[in-house]
Amino acid sequence: MKDVFDRLAPYIQDFIYASKWTQLREIQVSACQVIFDTDDNLLLSSGTASGKTEAAFLPVLTELYHHPSRSVGVLYISPLKALINDQFKRLSDLLLESGLPVCKWHGDASEAEKKRMLKHPQGILQITPESLESLLIRRKGACAKLFGDLRFVIIDEVHYFMRDVRGVQVLCLLERLQKLTGAVPRRIGLSATLGDRKVAQDWLNSGTPRNCSAPVSNTGRQKIKLLMQRFEKESTVPAVPTPDGTPLDEGDLQHFEYLYRMTLGKKTIIFANSREEIEFVMANLRQIALKNKTPDVYRVHHGNISAVLREQAEDEMKTSEEKLVTGATVTLELGIDIGSLDQVVQVGPPATVSSFAQRLGRCGRRGQIPQILFTFVDDVHASASDALGPINWGFVRTIAIIELYTKQKWIEPLSPGGYPYSLLYHQTMSYLLSAGEATPGRLAQDVLSLTSFRRIPLEDYRLLLSHLLSIGHLQKLEDGGLIIGPQGEKVVNDYHFLAVFRVPEYYLVKDENRAIGTVDKVYPPGTRFALAGRTWETVEVNQKAKVIFVKLVPGVSTVDWDIDFDSELHTTLVRKMRSILKCDDSYPYLSDSCRERLEEIRYLTRNSGILTNLVTKLSENRYAVFPWIGTRQLFTLHYLLLKRGIKNRIRWRTSVYLEVVFSGNVPEAEKYLESAILDILASDEDAAGLPLPKNVQIENKYNEFIPPELLRKQFIFDFLDFDGLKRALQNPN
Repeated sequence: MKDVFDRLAPYIQDFIYASKWTQLREIQVSACQVIFDTDDNLLLSSGTASGKTEAAFLPVLTELYHHPSRSVGVLYISPLKALINDQFKRLSDLLLESGLPVCKWHGDASEAEKKRMLKHPQGILQITPESLESLLIRRKGACAKLFGDLRFVIIDEVHYFMRDVRGVQVLCLLERLQKLTGAVPRRIGLSATLGDRKVAQDWLNSGTPRNCSAPVSNTGRQKIKLLMQRFEKESTVPAVPTPDGTPLDEGDLQHFEYLYRMTLGKKTIIFANSREEIEFVMANLRQIALKNKTPDVYRVHHGNISAVLREQAEDEMKTSEEKLVTGATVTLELGIDIGSLDQVVQVGPPATVSSFAQRLGRCGRRGQIPQILFTFVDDVHASASDALGPINWGFVRTIAIIELYTKQKWIEPLSPGGYPYSLLYHQTMSYLLSAGEATPGRLAQDVLSLTSFRRIPLEDYRLLLSHLLSIGHLQKLEDGGLIIGPQGEKVVNDYHFLAVFRVPEYYLVKDENRAIGTVDKVYPPGTRFALAGRTWETVEVNQKAKVIFVKLVPGVSTVDWDIDFDSELHTTLVRKMRSILKCDDSYPYLSDSCRERLEEIRYLTRNSGILTNLVTKLSENRYAVFPWIGTRQLFTLHYLLLKRGIKNRIRWRTSVYLEVVFSGNVPEAEKYLESAILDILASDEDAAGLPLPKNVQIENKYNEFIPPELLRKQFIFDFLDFDGLKRALQNPN
């Protein structure tokens, strides 16, 4: 360990002494050894606050100290501007005596700093994928100088990129940059939550000639304080009205009072799965504090809050002496440093095991034992006529998530898709926007050859180009070259073209001259809605400028966003849910109310037969198919049964069963359904014949410009899993 320390640059050694570090952490030593002694790429996966950022930068900056780069030496790519801003502050302190600059490059960053970096490229450039795309399009010539001697690319929150089309974009951009400059920098990936290291290593290596080292850190927290509490909706009891007249159920009221008491005097992040829900929670907590005459310590942090207010919340969480309570969605799930927390609260079920691990990692820093509180408002009266209606699957899923992570350290493996046609469209248009024109052959050579598109055959690309010509997104010149057509110009000239994810049409909400945030629908004058944890009333709407002018009003209101949380369940998680229902284990983190609820659910499921039977009768002509498989496999079974003429539905995306409704009497329906499923197992299915909907369920941004047959192909290969279905059904345990 001392040998590694002695190899670090002198200014870094001084920084370590000044910071009063007693020793380098295991992951930091391992990272130094890989960077100093090999030519490998590097994947660093360890818990939040384990020192991953320093593990990446200490050896990288040392290498630049000994072998200075003639251009930007380190490119740091982050999914969030907020994470860049946070890392900028940390790096500025580290680089104080180095003589190396660090420059933020995103939409909110200083233009003067960008110009300075373009004139004298060196040090570290921190950037989002969208800003890097912009550089390659609009400053292609400058990129050769800017990155001509690039040595390292650090990709933060690798798991976030891997599960999203932005990750494919990042890989494409890095490969285009390599082709442009000739430099093949080493890549370093950082993540706190990776389920399958091999998949992540392959992803990080994509388009490079190197191996990828992934040192294993054995350090980790052993103790976690967990508590789960539930409240029951009192649908038969008169609702308690909120100040603006919105009815509030007695169960909800008890829940908010409990959250108020449990967060009083404790620095806390409250997570919820939607912006609407977290706004409602925080507004109610603020009202209770007002009633009790306690300080207003409540803040809100999500993607629709203005950048100024988000950064203010981050700074206050980190520096304020007040015990602030901040409501958040995924935006605070990632590694922004907000100092020590007393606890994390999760309202409702976490989306995935990975999400739980990320949120748990927000507390317990600086040697503290992490504490996380789960709360539920349970509606046992919903669908009471249905035998399965009273079962709270989210409640069971949460227990399964806790058990998988705390007992097994299991996290969902990521499976990047192989047919990203929407991204292929985007990169084709981006290339032409930069190059001006290109022949189809040159496009295939420069775009289709990118490693991310390796599974897409040339005939598919020809079909895409032909389709784009037919709809005016491309135009053919007399010499056979292709340029962007009139309809394509409308797309590429839109500010949002740089982003490969769908950006709703937002309206800016302003209180006089202060930006509060954005909403995705118009609230007419006199309408009240929630934003940033407060209630606003619309004063005026400027449709042309897309601005809603508001005034602050008392009370609690709601806001409704069109896009809500979604998730996918893995077979391992679903089967853990079943094992929890089958066993008699008790869990010490459950409150008395939660233990009673679990026993009720166990009684219902055991007596219904769904834990042992593949098919269970629900009511006349209604049956439930419980194969206990993940979302992809369940959707696959759904379409395979449709192909056999058996109508069925998945009631919600995170459902764990199929519902089959027969229009007439079917003799021995259970045996008939079981026989159909066994037939599927024995068959060699042709996925091309599946009765998919006309508009397949892929939420990629540029799907409307992709030929339907290609979208169908993508859906079959990237979103269904026939082989996984067969494996799961053949091994039901």
